Amino acid sequence: MASSKAPDIEDRKASIVSASGLASEDDAAVLAKLGYKQELRRNFTMMEIFGIAFSIMGLLPSIASTLAYSIPAGPAGMVWGWFLASGFIFIVGLAMADLGSSMPTSGGLYWWTHFFSSPATRNPLSFLVGYSNTLGLVGGLCSIDYGFSLMFLSVIVIARDGNWTPSNGVIYATFLGCVLCHGILASIMSKIMGKLQTVFVVMNFILIAATVIALPIGAKNRRNDGHYIFAQTENLTTWPTGWAFMLSWLSPIWTIGAFDSCVHMSEECVNAANAVPAGILMSIGSCWLFGLIIMIVLAATISPDLESVTGSKFGQPMAQIYYDAVGKSGTMGLMSLLFVVQFLMGISILVAASRQTWAFSRDGALPFSSFFRPISQRFGYIPLRAIWGCVFLAAVLGLLSLIAPAAAQALFSLAVAGNNLAWGTPIFARVVWGQRKFKPGPFYTGDRFSVPIAWIAIAFLVFGIVLSMFPVEGPNPTPQSMNYTVVINMAVWGGSMSYYYLNARKWFTGPKMTIAADDLTEEQQVAIREEGLDIQKIGP
Repeated sequence: MASSKAPDIEDRKASIVSASGLASEDDAAVLAKLGYKQELRRNFTMMEIFGIAFSIMGLLPSIASTLAYSIPAGPAGMVWGWFLASGFIFIVGLAMADLGSSMPTSGGLYWWTHFFSSPATRNPLSFLVGYSNTLGLVGGLCSIDYGFSLMFLSVIVIARDGNWTPSNGVIYATFLGCVLCHGILASIMSKIMGKLQTVFVVMNFILIAATVIALPIGAKNRRNDGHYIFAQTENLTTWPTGWAFMLSWLSPIWTIGAFDSCVHMSEECVNAANAVPAGILMSIGSCWLFGLIIMIVLAATISPDLESVTGSKFGQPMAQIYYDAVGKSGTMGLMSLLFVVQFLMGISILVAASRQTWAFSRDGALPFSSFFRPISQRFGYIPLRAIWGCVFLAAVLGLLSLIAPAAAQALFSLAVAGNNLAWGTPIFARVVWGQRKFKPGPFYTGDRFSVPIAWIAIAFLVFGIVLSMFPVEGPNPTPQSMNYTVVINMAVWGGSMSYYYLNARKWFTGPKMTIAADDLTEEQQVAIREEGLDIQKIGP
């Protein structure tokens, strides 16, 4: 049996490499089993895949951007909210790592959804996940670049001693310039983008080290004690104290929210079946640990007058924490380093978002798919048009910042709710409909733990969606304090489903389901045939 099979495997490997030097035969063969030829160059190592996820998370800049969610719960909310939420996110990462190791493809989330779902649900659910994930990633780009704008402008405010306030127009202009710069850099630096992730990671750790060292030294005469750090609760909202604590989870939920970028980069990664799960778990685990350290340091050095911090004249709670500890000059230096790292985050998430957009276009699901589908060989085998499609969409979504800060904040939650749905649906589809079709990859949490881990992940992701839609300040919100996430996400999800049932159902049949029968167990082949799917042989 082994001798008769070997020639077929070699023929299949030889037939699926689409261009010389793009990938090894083994990596291209893994991708071929999912129905796709190799079109992107595999120039990312395992550590660089970890790097792109970790640099998108941009640990300290992301914490700085979301302190408004955690400070109202007090120092105990900051510290324990981070620790608990990060633990649940790690469980989500385990569930996704199982899938990423088994089926590493750039369109992973919607591909997995289609593969595991029932015949009646696979097309609409795959369509919904693809749109939710695409718009969620672009929403992440918007929120990162909007956060950059606020940090960049806060340095000017500090320099003017708080005697200047940027208008919404100035904020948007800064945001737009940032997005355009990211588009240019993601286009012309593709050949060294993997190497740059290492630089970005180093910059993140330099910022973390500078903050963890500078704040305790600067606040040496007024550091808070252990009881205040770990046991002091506050409630600056009009919600019950317990729910204010739960809202503090939004900071880690938003911060540790880019690990699916490892999946979207899988077709550019060497040994993706091992590198993708490693990148997911290493990035989440690093943020869990170092984020906890940062939160403890912030709780130890923050002014007990928390309302003065959240209502800082500098427009950024982090800027006020820096200012109280290290003064004007030190704050300007640290905030400058902070917005530089935030800027680097935007480059990485644009790269990841463009790969998801390209993959969805490859399967013909996006408007103008034929336009966004081509790969630019001149710029290094990258989806150049998809990059600029994401830039254009981000520029349009960023117009929300012209309305009011509350509308702009919805960009943060768009990424949370949109991606939570996209992450949870394929995990749900696998355990409900597709467990018999699941073939573990090199990384696997095991038959005993895999399904319970999946259900815990699903429950947490549903909770995260609900949490992201609550008004932060309390019930009975005004138009200024309203959380517009429910409006924006319902428009995304409702619009996607309306588009599907009114038009796309006539032509969208999901990703190409070309599976190599030789690589499936007999039980899996029977299960797939029962679903009505054809198993086609790849190769001559």
